[in-house]
Amino acid sequence: MKKILILTGLMVLGTSLVFARGNQAGGGKLTDVGTPREETLVVDILNGYNADPMQMNPYLPGSVSMDSGLHQLIFSHLWEIDTMKGVQYPELAAEMPQAVDNTMQKFRFKVREGVKWTDGVDLTAADVEFTINMILNTRELGYNGYLASLVKSCRAVDRYTVEMETVNPEAKLSQKLGVVIWGQTLRIVPKHIWEKEDPRTFKNSNPVGCDSYILKDRDRTQGSWFLYEKRSDWQNSISGKIAGEPKPKYVLFKFFGNEEKRIMAAINNDLDILQDITPESMEILLQRSKTIQAWYNGFPYADMNDPCQRGMSFNCLVAPYDNPEVRWALALATDIKAVSMATFGGMLRVSAIQVPPIDILQTTYHKPMANWLKNFALSDGYKPFDDSYAREINAMLKAEGKEGLPSGAQQEIDVFGVGWWKYDVAQAAKMLERNGFRRSGGRWLLPDGKPWQISILAPADFEVQSMRLAFAVADSWRKFGIEAEVKQMDQASFWNAESTGTFEVGSFWPSCGLLPDTSANMQQWHKQYIVPVGQLAPGNADRWANDQVSQLLDELANLTSDNPQVIQKITEINQEFVKGIPFLPMFGTSKFVPVNTYYWKGFQTIDNPFEGPWWWWSQFKYYLPHYSPTGNK
Repeated sequence: MKKILILTGLMVLGTSLVFARGNQAGGGKLTDVGTPREETLVVDILNGYNADPMQMNPYLPGSVSMDSGLHQLIFSHLWEIDTMKGVQYPELAAEMPQAVDNTMQKFRFKVREGVKWTDGVDLTAADVEFTINMILNTRELGYNGYLASLVKSCRAVDRYTVEMETVNPEAKLSQKLGVVIWGQTLRIVPKHIWEKEDPRTFKNSNPVGCDSYILKDRDRTQGSWFLYEKRSDWQNSISGKIAGEPKPKYVLFKFFGNEEKRIMAAINNDLDILQDITPESMEILLQRSKTIQAWYNGFPYADMNDPCQRGMSFNCLVAPYDNPEVRWALALATDIKAVSMATFGGMLRVSAIQVPPIDILQTTYHKPMANWLKNFALSDGYKPFDDSYAREINAMLKAEGKEGLPSGAQQEIDVFGVGWWKYDVAQAAKMLERNGFRRSGGRWLLPDGKPWQISILAPADFEVQSMRLAFAVADSWRKFGIEAEVKQMDQASFWNAESTGTFEVGSFWPSCGLLPDTSANMQQWHKQYIVPVGQLAPGNADRWANDQVSQLLDELANLTSDNPQVIQKITEINQEFVKGIPFLPMFGTSKFVPVNTYYWKGFQTIDNPFEGPWWWWSQFKYYLPHYSPTGNK
């Protein structure tokens, strides 16, 4: 049915989707913002429209979504990550942080010399000192709480040397202040501009960065597009010095509308990089365009190694979700195979633990924990783990006529995961009844006798997997007898609700990891970051207090990543998450993020894996030197 609806929509859109564009004097096409199409890389905006296109202060709520080019082309970080090698490297910093003494609380590092902000002013250690102290001295900024728990002081020793003192010994400072997945909240800003402004109100509407592009223009009404132009002095930029000259003269980040319009734009060669589409749309693209390219040429097409997994977050300060037995009952009331099929046609890798099921973490945690999961029992002795998921979902897809499916148990697990929780509504009912819930007319009532109504917050027109997952889970819970509904929200409202805790259940993804040492990503779950509902959370948005997890995180902070105790302690954290499930992991993220090779070539694929297909990550700037024009006009 979904496929038929999309095809019908595309037939209509094929006659109605017209942009305000024309041709150049030489015959080449222009984009709808007036730039030569063959010189413009057009990138889909993942998170839709931007409510305030002039709000570009990354430290305030409601900033322009970070997938609109700001994150990728304007802001830079102290340390970046090569996602294919799984190692960090210096970006704004010229080196990794060096401990000054054996206390592991004093560090020094050099800032990269010769880099200029886009207004021509030199980047220096003073910019790093100013940015960090600005955040430490401004408690109203959401990032203040986290940074203040980590950094005690920061000063510029000389023009290019920074000295930093931490609150506690830090064995992994670069992970906590640098990029470990998609980006880092600490974004260094130019002192000579920001020192004249109040960071609590400054919109930063004309952002000055130190990368290869400048913000040339934008849609000032709806925030539907942002146009960036390559600096004439790109050699003085961060990415210019690290990776060389980016090929596109212009990069246009544009939201084309709903999925049907985005697909039609790609078919018409008006869009080069798509972000986050459905499997049905992927199939249509392959049928309608000869220049569409995915990570894989065949099944499953999508890259399954996006390091943030999807599932249901619970607000652990709000009844009845403050009760782990209630959270467990909801897990057992979830038909995971039906949810997988409804969400992405079964093309998902399941996850029962806190770290995402990307290849390296499957090897490090998921597979080694399989026996523990099989033997894990709830308080009444019930063993909830089911290791048949991979085999059964593979059989379901085979019955549908899918080709290129894995063969054999090991391949099935590699593609679909080690297993998930049983679909056992009888056990779920027992757990609820012993906690005061009861049924009336097939519907569940809360302990106070009121109907149990769950509102699941979900993205609207962005992050399609989480959006569809919310509807599939709500359907499972309704069949169990709970009045579950989905409330879709724009991206600003969605993230604000998570941070302030103004939700019961949300289709969020607070569980990420890329390196085997995932402790930096887990740090947000420390109980010290819990704040009352209504306040912006510096971390731990699910507001789950677990003494054992917090203690393990403290211990991990003092261990270097190559210490053999790291894997064991993170395994123990995963076990605690299984027991308490403050976040109910369901699937790794499958990203159908195809590209159109009509105007540009050199995109990364499984056969050209210089990086993953993470167009919305901070590494995007380093992809651009690899792309080159095809010559089509």
